[in-house]
Amino acid sequence: MNRDVWTIAPDMHLVDIVAFLQRHKLSNAPVTQKEGNQQRLLGFISEGDCLECLANELFYGNPSPVQTAETMMKRHPTCVTPTTDIFTLTSIFMSHKFRHLPVVEGPMLLGIISRRDILKSLDKYYREWSETRDHERFPVDLHEIMNLRFLVGK
Repeated sequence: MNRDVWTIAPDMHLVDIVAFLQRHKLSNAPVTQKEGNQQRLLGFISEGDCLECLANELFYGNPSPVQTAETMMKRHPTCVTPTTDIFTLTSIFMSHKFRHLPVVEGPMLLGIISRRDILKSLDKYYREWSETRDHERFPVDLHEIMNLRFLVGK
């Protein structure tokens, strides 16, 4: 998890958000509101959100009200906690095609985890695991696995 996260204020204007994302070479960023020394996660904004709003403004003309992070962001983004296990994280990334996920504790943003972070961890885990197990691979007993399906949900 990366704890040093670039964040966007809810009142930041569209052109400033685009410049911010480009300047920091980001594809998305959390929209937060400062509470003491912590950041409350309000939403998430991506390059795609900016593309959509820019295209709509250019095609339809100036919208009312002015587009800000608060009006453009995806509210209630999918989040994970610091205790979410690596296999659950992998499943979320694979199922939803996310590139980054906010890590929160309650409403407070702790950091961001990326697919690259998960790949790095899984690779390390796999290398350690493969060194400690027998080098022979045994076939899976399909009858044993098929019988387990009747135990699920009971």
